[in-house]
Amino acid sequence: MTTTIEKVLYTGKTHTTGGRDGASRSSDSHLDIKLSPPGTGAGTNPEQLFAAGWSACFIGAMGLAARKMNVALPSDVAVDAEVDLATSEGGYLLQARLNVSLPGVDRKAARAVVDAAHQTCPYSKATRGNIGVTIELV
Repeated sequence: MTTTIEKVLYTGKTHTTGGRDGASRSSDSHLDIKLSPPGTGAGTNPEQLFAAGWSACFIGAMGLAARKMNVALPSDVAVDAEVDLATSEGGYLLQARLNVSLPGVDRKAARAVVDAAHQTCPYSKATRGNIGVTIELV
């Protein structure tokens, strides 16, 4: 089921050439990167980019959730995201793990913040039911 968009807040625009052996540049030139397949070349790969985007967005979602719950997030909050490129039955697929660090936050409160963030983060919503996702408090 697709949700009806009420208002677009931002549109990220990139121009990519060459696929996994290419380059990608954003319309505002803030992103200008060389791409290479995982484990080869000097560039980054789509899985790393997805992991970076998801972890940054997830931290933002945790901040919103924490404010609603009156939980103070530590300044050193971190998410280590791992996105696997895998195969199954001859096709490619992704799976992911988010390892969330909330030092100094009560474990029960931290779990509530993480669970709420996973419900509201746009990346979590986009992947829900589509790929395997594990979220751990570390």
